[in-house]
Amino acid sequence: MSAVKSRSSCSFPNLLLSCLNFVLFILSAASFAPVILLRTPPTSLGLAFLVISSTSLASSFVGFYAHLTRFCFVTHVSVLLAALSGQVLGVLALFTKEAASLSLLGSRRDPREAKVLVRLECGVLTAMLLMEVVVLALTCAVHSCLVREYEGLGAERDATEKKRSMRMARVQEESTANAAKVAEVKAKELDERMRCKYGQWMKTDFEG
Repeated sequence: MSAVKSRSSCSFPNLLLSCLNFVLFILSAASFAPVILLRTPPTSLGLAFLVISSTSLASSFVGFYAHLTRFCFVTHVSVLLAALSGQVLGVLALFTKEAASLSLLGSRRDPREAKVLVRLECGVLTAMLLMEVVVLALTCAVHSCLVREYEGLGAERDATEKKRSMRMARVQEESTANAAKVAEVKAKELDERMRCKYGQWMKTDFEG
């Protein structure tokens, strides 16, 4: 009963986590566009932003895979933390040092267009950062819920095994007691027969 309640309580967070991973996948895919539009092929800073987007994209894939196959929790959290770290660094670089980032990105576009693309990338990375934090917190919550569910199943299984062993011990004890009673009754019947038989012989001998 407790396992059913735990499973129902985990179903909504699992559904929400799938939706958030899907949104994170869309944001990660969208974050490639501003960097590619700024310059192709990208500079070293552009490649760093592409790596950040790729890591976030991988974290969303691992999130789907972990949800479907009970993937290793530690591996999933490690990918999430790696993506989160990259997003923090990317947002700090674009938000606090916009001019330096524009220079390092080396865009050949109009400065206004380049600035719009950089701010768009910063906005997408910020949304990815917030989404990644929520996904990380919800992943930990779902994992703890699953751990409680498995612990509840283990406790129920142990209680069932204990009841079964107690029932078997009781049945064995009753069968042993019944066997002893049957043996006692047979022994009494045998004694009664022997007494009747030998008593009859003794009576015949005395009469003779």
